[in-house]
Amino acid sequence: MRLVLSLLAGFAVWVPSLAWAEGAGGSYRGIASMYYTLMWVVLCYGLYDTFGKKALYVGAPLLAIGTYLMLPPG
Repeated sequence: MRLVLSLLAGFAVWVPSLAWAEGAGGSYRGIASMYYTLMWVVLCYGLYDTFGKKALYVGAPLLAIGTYLMLPPG
């Protein structure tokens, strides 16, 4: 439960940065970043639930880099 609360607190702090406007002619990068962030949270929780804390510490940064690279060009 502590992990879930920590993730929710981190997400609540990070979400306002998604609200920055891109201006006219923007791309789908903003909505894609929200979608991939949600996917990252679910996958990280799955890592923790299945393999434990050590796998989370190794896998979470790798998943974050992977989801960032999957974003459409902005």
